[in-house]
Formats: sequence, structure tokens, C-alpha cells
Amino acid sequence: MSASQLVLGVKLRDDARFDNFHGDRNTDAAKRLEAVCHRPARVPVVVLCGDSDTGKSHLLQAVCHRSENRGKAAVCISIAELHPFGPGALSGLEAQDIICLDDLDRIAGDRLWEEAIFHLYNRIQDQGGLLVVGLSDLPANLPFELPDLVSRLSHGLTIQLGIYRDDDRLKILMARAEKRGLVMADDVAGYIMRRAPRRLGDLLGILDILDENSLQAQRRLTIPFVKTVMGW
Repeated sequence: MSASQLVLGVKLRDDARFDNFHGDRNTDAAKRLEAVCHRPARVPVVVLCGDSDTGKSHLLQAVCHRSENRGKAAVCISIAELHPFGPGALSGLEAQDIICLDDLDRIAGDRLWEEAIFHLYNRIQDQGGLLVVGLSDLPANLPFELPDLVSRLSHGLTIQLGIYRDDDRLKILMARAEKRGLVMADDVAGYIMRRAPRRLGDLLGILDILDENSLQAQRRLTIPFVKTVMGW
């Protein structure tokens, strides 16, 4: 199966947009990335670096939403989705104006995949498109075996994301709750923050659970209700 076939089944998260990317820590990084969407021809590749809990996937999908709104064909695919199909799955991706590849770390050290990414990069450049990739670290710090690939990735625009502080996590929690129509008082948010895991993904997963249970029980979010649902 080629990427051109896989693209048809790829769905963007509707909430993964620039206007709901909250948290002061990475605001400037998001603005830089958003600016690239308006001038994609000025850079050959954008490398978005950061820990798995810094919002890389959100921003990569936001790039696609913004690009599609501007009439550009865009796709965001995780390497995890493509990997079972082999390197040949990259065939045809260059037909898109904007190609976002998440979790590119997964192919570091796999020569066949690295060569396939390198050739995809060249095809995208020939077509005048833009490649945006997500990595956990700078390309030179990862175990890539193909020097030419590292060189290409290192000579584009690199945007680094930082780990969220607690005040950012709280702001994101409150903003996501508001967007869902959930009324979350400060004391409830503080209670959740004190007991939730530190990973932002886990925190937002708790919000999903509370939202679902709140709807089913027709109850507002209170500390006793949160205690009952989460077993805290």
C-alpha cells in the first residue's frame, strides 16, 4: 500500500489547531511554525523538536488545518502508521503541498527507511512542496546512519519545544475544559492537578473521562464528583 492510498484514510483531529494551542512555554514556537504556513517556499524542511509531551503532534496537525484553509493539499501521518507497510509506503506523498511526518525517530538506524525519507525529501523539493517532521531531538543527536539525511534535516528551519511547566498544564486543562463546555472551578482544577500524572497527555485523558461521566450523570464537575469518578 502506498502513502497516496493511506492518505485517503487519514483524519485530522478537529481540536488540533493553532488557535487552541495553549501554554505560554511554546507559544513563540507555535507562532514561528504558523508563519511558515504562509511562506512555505522559503524553507525546504521544518524540523519540530521536543519531548513526546510538548505538543508536537498537535502542531503538525495544526499545520495541515491551516494549509488546507489556504487551499493547499496537506497530510499529517505518523511513521508508526506507515511503518507496517515498509518504506515503499512513502511513494506518492510528494503530490501533497505540505507533508507532515510525525515520530520520525522511529526510523533512525534503519538504513532502508532513512534512504526512503531522503528520496522523499528530494521529490518534495522537486515539486516545490514543504516537509515538516517531528523529532525528539536535533537530527545530529539521533542515531541516523545516513549522513545526507542528517545534513538535509539540519539545514532547514529547526523549532524546539520545551517541557510544559505546571502553570502551562493548568492553563491548557482549563482551556480544554472550557472548549468542551465544562465549567471547572479553580478548586476543582487545582485538585485534579495535584493528583494527576505530570504528563500532559495523561492529564487531558483524565479530562476525557470526566467529560464523558459528567454528561452521563448530568453532573457538574465538583471535587466529590471527581473523587468518585477517578477513585482518588
